[in-house]
Amino acid sequence: MRAMTIKLNSTALTALAAASALLLGACASSSYNPNPTRDTAIGAGVGAVAGAAVHGSNRTHGALAGAAVGALGSYIWSSQMAKQKQQMEAATQGTGVKVTQTADNQLKLEVPSDISFATGSAQLAPSLEPILNRFAQTLNENPKTTVRVVGHTDSTGNDAINDPLSVNRASSVRNYLAARGVASSRVSIDGRGAREPIADNNTEAGRARNRRVDIFVGEAAPT
Repeated sequence: MRAMTIKLNSTALTALAAASALLLGACASSSYNPNPTRDTAIGAGVGAVAGAAVHGSNRTHGALAGAAVGALGSYIWSSQMAKQKQQMEAATQGTGVKVTQTADNQLKLEVPSDISFATGSAQLAPSLEPILNRFAQTLNENPKTTVRVVGHTDSTGNDAINDPLSVNRASSVRNYLAARGVASSRVSIDGRGAREPIADNNTEAGRARNRRVDIFVGEAAPT
């Protein structure tokens, strides 16, 4: 593998040093109190400078990539989040649901189509209901968290069909959780249609993986 060489000009180095000093100075202060809005902004600034410096000729792309990295830290991984992950791992064992901790400390449930939705449908499959029942219980036990449900489709059909279908799938999950005591205000929804595949849409197995719902749970860092 060829080694990557990173060249930083003097302006980028100066800006990066200044931004880093701001972040480190805030953290080292004896009166420092975590503030996710402030800290995320500072982190994003440091990341943006670093990204622009590294990418050189493509500063816009580099700044955006760096900002995304620097902004990590808006969520915390508390003991309650760790407990919720263990509970969901136990509840989904053998179902095909993938339970992970994301890089920014969110709990992610990746729910495949074979237990969630039939092709072209936003109707919850009966096999998903026991999982969502347990999930609702864990959410009610940790009211500090918020939830984001993102629906996806395979590439069959066009955007006019897939975009609303993906949103409707996410909405079905939110409605089911709400019926089990989870406040709708805690749950945001989004639909990505076929734009974010995780497998090859040229095979049936790949399309089945792409027809999915991703559920994210986050606990905000204390202010």
